[in-house]
Amino acid sequence: MISRLLFPLFLGAAVPCWADPIGQKPLLPTADGGDASIQTKLHGRFLHITDLHADPFYSQYSSPDDDNACHWGKGDAGIFGAEKTDCDSPISLVNATFQWINDNLKDSIDFVVWTGDSARHDNDELIPRSEKQVIYLNELLVNKFVEVFGKEDNINDTDPTNDFTIPIIPNFGNNDILPHNIFSKGPNRWTKTFTDVWRRFIPEEQRHGFERGGWFFVEVIPNQLAVFSLNTLYFFNNNAAVNGCAQKSEPGFEHFEWLRIQLRFIRERGMKAILSGHVPPARTESKQSWDETCWQKYTYYLQQYRDVIIGGLYGHMNIDHFMLQDSRQVDMKVISGEVEPTKKPRRSHRISTQSSADYLTELRYGWSNLPDKVEMEYMAAHQDVRPSLEASRNKKSRKSKHGNSLDEIGGYWGERYSATFVGASVVPNYFPAMRVYEYNTTGMGHTSSSTPSPDHEMISAGLEESKHKKHKEKGPEPPSKSQPPGPAYSPQTLSLLSYTQYFANLSRINAASASSHDSSKAKFSYEVEYDTKEDSVYKLPDLTMRSYIDLAARIGKYAPDEDDLVSERMGEVEDEASLANKKKKHKKKKGHGKRKAANKLWLTFVNRAYVGAKDEEDLHDQFGFAIDD
Repeated sequence: MISRLLFPLFLGAAVPCWADPIGQKPLLPTADGGDASIQTKLHGRFLHITDLHADPFYSQYSSPDDDNACHWGKGDAGIFGAEKTDCDSPISLVNATFQWINDNLKDSIDFVVWTGDSARHDNDELIPRSEKQVIYLNELLVNKFVEVFGKEDNINDTDPTNDFTIPIIPNFGNNDILPHNIFSKGPNRWTKTFTDVWRRFIPEEQRHGFERGGWFFVEVIPNQLAVFSLNTLYFFNNNAAVNGCAQKSEPGFEHFEWLRIQLRFIRERGMKAILSGHVPPARTESKQSWDETCWQKYTYYLQQYRDVIIGGLYGHMNIDHFMLQDSRQVDMKVISGEVEPTKKPRRSHRISTQSSADYLTELRYGWSNLPDKVEMEYMAAHQDVRPSLEASRNKKSRKSKHGNSLDEIGGYWGERYSATFVGASVVPNYFPAMRVYEYNTTGMGHTSSSTPSPDHEMISAGLEESKHKKHKEKGPEPPSKSQPPGPAYSPQTLSLLSYTQYFANLSRINAASASSHDSSKAKFSYEVEYDTKEDSVYKLPDLTMRSYIDLAARIGKYAPDEDDLVSERMGEVEDEASLANKKKKHKKKKGHGKRKAANKLWLTFVNRAYVGAKDEEDLHDQFGFAIDD
């Protein structure tokens, strides 16, 4: 590794010159594989990877304390990273991660969603970040993708569309710019810089639009599936350079106008879409990541385009979890700018263990209000007791002796809600992690590429014109009443079926490498943490909305069903609801006894949020209720 004293000088020089620009080749679905030079058979799987935070200054056996950041001092910083600390990723972890992808995933996935934050944090006053350093670290990650997915025989040809074996869709992270979090209206120096850094990923006809605002999309399966790269820094509450999404002068407003137009084209072409971004739309009492006007507009768009949007993939928070957007919390007066929402104070963008515990607990509290009969109704649905499309959306027709629980979730398909999936990070704040999704490819045969794509120059001109119009803009149209539910709600082609969560147990890996006294022989590997297809705890038949509403409702139960009790404690203690009532009636003195969680779903959810890096006693103590010794 380059000396930490010399590296700033290295980064002060020109950014290394990499190979010529490499384009990427979208997959063409085929039933029989066809001609490999023209078509690639779909695997029905894709990778989501996020927050690598590469740090070239990381030093093995340095101190992970805050003042040292794994750069200085003596300590137990391991060869592949200092797990369960705030240190960033050593280059050895980045290299080992991409080597593992090369050996285990490269030939079995259809595309990659890469949701940002490639550069290190600005966590060491002795080694401040520079613009060239941030660019270099992003170029480093781009070239790791080239090493794994680049087609060497096409690197220097004149066709930019066939040099990557699969599409890769990157996002801006809040640490991929300088100063971090602050991203001004485009075109700016960062949109111009990344137009070049990501020239291998951004479709040529969209580069002008990307330079304008840092957004684009890729048809990963032509004429069938598009993945959108949203610039969530324009929505980010901690970006002091912008002010929400309600006013036409704001880049957030323009971003949603672009998204509205593109999703309309996607719908007209009979396609579906996955949205991706770095900062997720977290919204609880203690954690609101987006400006409220942007959250409102996003949730409204998810509802209006629910026949098109399959789901949203995000990173940033480092913890593995999901969230539900509730369309009944949409306020059209906030979206239009007629009413100014209450502004919450900007907080640290890094989510600490304590703040994440508060946030997860608040998510659970919100889910506790979901109808507790959802599971029963869900089971009935999977016995093919299915209503007609008209009846499923008719509130009056769905009442039962158990109450109007289907109405509470937006009808038979749960169309009141939409789901956002937040991936755990590679940077080992807990353990390094990544996720592979499986999606439905049933009936996907040969497709024609003759359908014209939208005129992106025309769209840009339309966006400019819309900003100067004084009349009220027409919002996104909802799906036709005759339109069947989209793949996020009803199992069908392109619906998400399952995911496999991978992690690298750095505690075990680093210990083994330390005991060998030979770092060159250190063995690194990711392993399966859990697979929703075989998971006896989550019990997800698929990743549609009804499945997630059921899961959220079960996690939210303070008095869980018997099957969801923590097994080793069954019969020993009362449920959490009883414990909570006891706590109110009999206030305990300071220094009271242990805390326990009785809901197995809740305990599993928070354990997985931290990628299994916390021991069970700590989880009980942090997320349970107080009990007598």
